[in-house]
Amino acid sequence: MPLLAKNQRTDVSTAFNESVKRALTAGASDYRYLLDRGYPRTPSLELVGNRYNLDRVSRQILHRGVFAAKVCEQRRAHRETPEKIAGETLAVDGYNVLITVEASLSGIPVLVCDDGWVRDVAGASGGYRFGPAGGRALAMILAALRELTPGSVLFVFDSPIAYSGQLASLVRTEMKQYELPGEALAVPVPERIIEEHEGPVATSDSAIIDRVPRVVDLAGHVIRRNKECGELLDLV
Repeated sequence: MPLLAKNQRTDVSTAFNESVKRALTAGASDYRYLLDRGYPRTPSLELVGNRYNLDRVSRQILHRGVFAAKVCEQRRAHRETPEKIAGETLAVDGYNVLITVEASLSGIPVLVCDDGWVRDVAGASGGYRFGPAGGRALAMILAALRELTPGSVLFVFDSPIAYSGQLASLVRTEMKQYELPGEALAVPVPERIIEEHEGPVATSDSAIIDRVPRVVDLAGHVIRRNKECGELLDLV
């Protein structure tokens, strides 16, 4: 799931007119139909994308947002409402949540996916650099967490990404300002810590959702409660 380059973000945020939205909605319906009948994701996406003449961004939206009904049902069984993390230790997939909220602030399409989680189009975090928009997104996340009153919060960031150590240090400092107990770490394989965590976790990563029992859509919660964020794109 490669991150879109910075010079591609304007293309993503301005690529959606009514004609494209209609093609996306129709394509999503056909893609669901194929997935529900056991057809493999990649060739099904190529077939649908070619039929509706979808560009790269539109195909990425379908890839990240559309799933078979059986998969959605299984994932919803893992879903935890944000209010139920009160008093518990929450592990946060740091880049996953931060980038999704920042994308919404920056005008990049953010999806309400078939499985109920909110995801951005940009994808994974390999080329991410923290800046002013990231700072605003972090403030929104911490403010939301303060209201949800977890017992403590563990932010986990991917250390191979440049400046992750500095970002973790900043998050630790900001958590104190928001009176949030906990820790922020930069580690080589954050998924290992997140998946071994015994309490609820916050992520929209499909692979993690499939492997842990209690998952909070923290990014979706933050986006919905802040008017600064963009509208959510629903493919239904």
